[in-house]
Amino acid sequence: MSRVTIVGLGGSLAEHSASLSALRVALEGARDYGAQVQLFDLRELNRPMFVPGAEPVPRAARELCDAVHAAKGMLWSSPLYHGTVSGAFKNALDWFQLLSDRNPPYLTDKVVGLISTAGGTHGLQAVNTMEFAVRALRGWAVPLVLPIPQAWQVFKGGRVLDSRVEEQLRALGQELARAAQLFAVDTATTPDASRVEAQVEPLG
Repeated sequence: MSRVTIVGLGGSLAEHSASLSALRVALEGARDYGAQVQLFDLRELNRPMFVPGAEPVPRAARELCDAVHAAKGMLWSSPLYHGTVSGAFKNALDWFQLLSDRNPPYLTDKVVGLISTAGGTHGLQAVNTMEFAVRALRGWAVPLVLPIPQAWQVFKGGRVLDSRVEEQLRALGQELARAAQLFAVDTATTPDASRVEAQVEPLG
């Protein structure tokens, strides 16, 4: 199969981001499987809030969307803030509106792996939120998801202290790369499905 590109998006605005550390490990798993990987760190992107129709479009937002359009898959990683994804992560997804006029639009026929990190004992809420967004953007979420509770015990200084979590993250990256390769062979979304999607959720 041909080599695919996986784009990682995530992290937080915190100086030491557990969600970014988790994302890096998962991307390593995808690379080990043979994928090319590209990381977009939310802290480094530093984009303004999304405003529909605003001009000029920030270069960082344009570069992200160009990379996403060219990729076959994505890895998303967000901290759990108050029961959902962080504002910075949601703002990054809002900029995906720039993909509305691409062919195909948004994340059509791209697979997405989902990771969340939480300070407490929960983490699945952020994963659920991201899965809703993947569906709205016409992408496909891989079944394996990784909510990581009490992340402060798992990550330190950018390293993974729990070998079991590290193994799971690498497995997610590998599973995503495998799925992306399968999707690259043939499109999963039929023309009929695309027409219905455009009727149910119009572009723009």
